[in-house]
Amino acid sequence: MSDGPGGTTVFRSGVSGLPSDDRPVIVTVGTFDGVHLGHWKVLREIGARATACDGRSVLVTFDPHPLRIVRPEAAPPLLTTLDEKKAVLAESPLDYVVFVAFTPELREYSPRRFVTELLLDRLGMDELVIGYDHGFGRGRSGDVNTLRAIAGESGFRLDIVEAVNTDVGAISSTTIRRALLEGRLGDATRGLGRPYRITGVVTRGDGRGRQLGFPTANLLVSDPDKLIPAAGIYACGVTLDHGRFMGALHIGPRPTFPGAAPTVEVHILDFDRELYGRRIHLDLIEMLRPVVAFDTVDALREQMERDVDRTRRLLEAGQSGDEDRDTLSV
Repeated sequence: MSDGPGGTTVFRSGVSGLPSDDRPVIVTVGTFDGVHLGHWKVLREIGARATACDGRSVLVTFDPHPLRIVRPEAAPPLLTTLDEKKAVLAESPLDYVVFVAFTPELREYSPRRFVTELLLDRLGMDELVIGYDHGFGRGRSGDVNTLRAIAGESGFRLDIVEAVNTDVGAISSTTIRRALLEGRLGDATRGLGRPYRITGVVTRGDGRGRQLGFPTANLLVSDPDKLIPAAGIYACGVTLDHGRFMGALHIGPRPTFPGAAPTVEVHILDFDRELYGRRIHLDLIEMLRPVVAFDTVDALREQMERDVDRTRRLLEAGQSGDEDRDTLSV
């Protein structure tokens, strides 16, 4: 057991259960990749129920993503790494988070064994609050109807939370991934309820940005399974040890320079200090445009000036601009 960020207690699998306590235990279960607004609806629900009965709210989630074990070839890129998920969950009303190691052995658990051994026997669950589309157990053979049957036999209370909808439909990790990969950052942000974050360590690049007058920090993304959005130029917030800054972010190829490797690199406005080896966080605010090739380096430099200026105006205003998306490329 260890204290998670923000005071939420984090358990790894292998513990015998929650600390001894006679208060009711309200549980929800799921991968919760992204911890999006649909997930938050469930978390707020169990938090409110726990408060109402002087109970304890518990999230049971998994690491790695179950598909990494069940069908690695179909495993999706992650919206939140393990550290990112912990940080977001620390802002939730949860009392406890149980991170269960998803193993080949756990994959073979039947729905009934999963509920009985993990939720009832180890956590002492009194009530389960679950999303309407939840699937669990071997081959995802369990669903809400399975849970209703087990609840009737075992005596715990079951509550189903319906989908959360926006103007682009029901929110899910899948729809948010699709939006990011298609460059629809606004749709992804609305689904997440916050900007999409990329975390990485600054590494040495080829220095081309500095030669153009716009030094950039090149990122080695912290988790190889992390989803990288569509290639493009983005306005972003940059969080460093020194504070928070504005940034113009390039993701993807650099077609103006044939043979140059794709990068994730950010020009940090009003900042020119050594960052090699430092961990930084990028919160994507708006996609400015796709990556394009320029005929000359001077044309590229002029466009970078316009894009950095637009980034400054957009982030200083604290809202997305409605200007024409004409366009930073390196």
